[in-house]
Amino acid sequence: MAPTLTVKTGTSWSEAWRRCLAVAPEAFRDDRVLNLWNTAWRADGRALPATSPLDGGPVAGPPRLDRAVARQAVRASLDQHRAWRHLPLAERRARVAATLDALTEHRDLLALLLVWEIGKPWRLARADVDRGIDGVRWYLDGIEPMMAGRTPLDGPVSNIASWNYPMSVLVHAMLVQALAGNAVIAKTPTDGGVACLTLASALAAREGLPVTLVSGSGGELSQALVRAPEIGCVSFVGGRDTGAAVATAVADLGKRHILEQEGLNTWGIWNYSDWDAFAAVVPKLFDYGKQRCTAYPRFVVQRDLFDDFLGTYLPAVRRVRVGHPLAVERRDDPYPELDFGPVINAAKAKELRDQVAEAVDRGAVPLYRARPADARFLPGQDTAAYVQPVTLLNPPRSSPLHHAEPFGPVDTIVLVDTEAELLAAMNASNGALVATLSTDDRATFDRLAPQIRAFKIGHGKPRSRGDRDELFGGFGASWRGAFVGGELLVRAVTQGPAGERLPGNFPEYQLMP
Repeated sequence: MAPTLTVKTGTSWSEAWRRCLAVAPEAFRDDRVLNLWNTAWRADGRALPATSPLDGGPVAGPPRLDRAVARQAVRASLDQHRAWRHLPLAERRARVAATLDALTEHRDLLALLLVWEIGKPWRLARADVDRGIDGVRWYLDGIEPMMAGRTPLDGPVSNIASWNYPMSVLVHAMLVQALAGNAVIAKTPTDGGVACLTLASALAAREGLPVTLVSGSGGELSQALVRAPEIGCVSFVGGRDTGAAVATAVADLGKRHILEQEGLNTWGIWNYSDWDAFAAVVPKLFDYGKQRCTAYPRFVVQRDLFDDFLGTYLPAVRRVRVGHPLAVERRDDPYPELDFGPVINAAKAKELRDQVAEAVDRGAVPLYRARPADARFLPGQDTAAYVQPVTLLNPPRSSPLHHAEPFGPVDTIVLVDTEAELLAAMNASNGALVATLSTDDRATFDRLAPQIRAFKIGHGKPRSRGDRDELFGGFGASWRGAFVGGELLVRAVTQGPAGERLPGNFPEYQLMP
């Protein structure tokens, strides 16, 4: 009989919220978070109810502004930008460094907020916070040569990002943008992370950084955050549907932009035999339930190797650990070691289950379905946002699982007989951020890899977004605008010599770094 679990001491939502009130009383009220604009925290906007994916309990919701107030916030940000851009680099560097020290002091609270708001297991939540802090420190150490001959933009950078990596992607980008001399605006993701971002922004604002943090629907705020003439650059991370609308707007306006969009990242298996290495990596590919832009939800497998693949994959996927990220046997036990907890919300969980059921109904073969009974849950807790790992063979072409990223713990497998079929299947989504090809022969990899439409391609190993000096971008519809990472991130949010062409995918050209 499985032991009865309980929430780890000191990690309840109410305790996390009380700590937020104590650390940043200017940004939190008893029942809501505030918006930050024109250097002040404001109780404007309509606070919507929200629930934690962990157990369906209430958490802080985003205080949604209307477009008129958002326009005021953007105009105020331009005033901040005009003052900030003239501060000496040494002063900007000192203030960003002080912000990083404050974030480090409160790293565990930031991580705990990520657990409750977006369902990250503790190990991954801490990693998100630490990667954000460490990544910006790398820029602090090397910013002088990166800024040589460059100046800040004419207006603030507007950040619209997805909910899955609030610290290592969004806050990281905001701090580097500010370091480079720009005021920054961020819209809190609708689906989660508002308290974590509010705390991080409060710590930055205390150090004098020109930060604006607002909440609202994309449709309501896009006129201000994307189209407003005051905006110097739009930085977007999200899906292709929303990204396409943003891309159309910035292209029409000729505005600087960084648009990271989804793609179906694939892992190809061709003339391969190192199955022990593959078995070791399979459970790691399920980190955070594959809710990340560099997840691998599609395996393209040489038909002659399918028996070896399946004999390796199935025992490995059975080792994936799922459950409530704070559920322990005794209250003082360490955090549980999990690969993932819930998906972002119950609606997403239902969407994934419906897609799987529809694909099976139309001919996909279910190869593996984990049992909910094997997951770690609290007695009687709401489990509506939890999805167990699922693996399908040959999803039908009519299914979204055939051509789009599921953004959840659903793997699909496609069998191929020729190299041409392998490449076609790996390029199914018109461009991706990452891909991997497992093949024993280096010459085969060198010949096929250039034909795979992904920005980063691993040889038998997964690729990631990367940190510090590692560049990041996408091929095809997975990316529009300037590439980022390393020096490219600073170049993307600063002005260089006249006629400069930034590396990236632009309407008029594509330039690889």
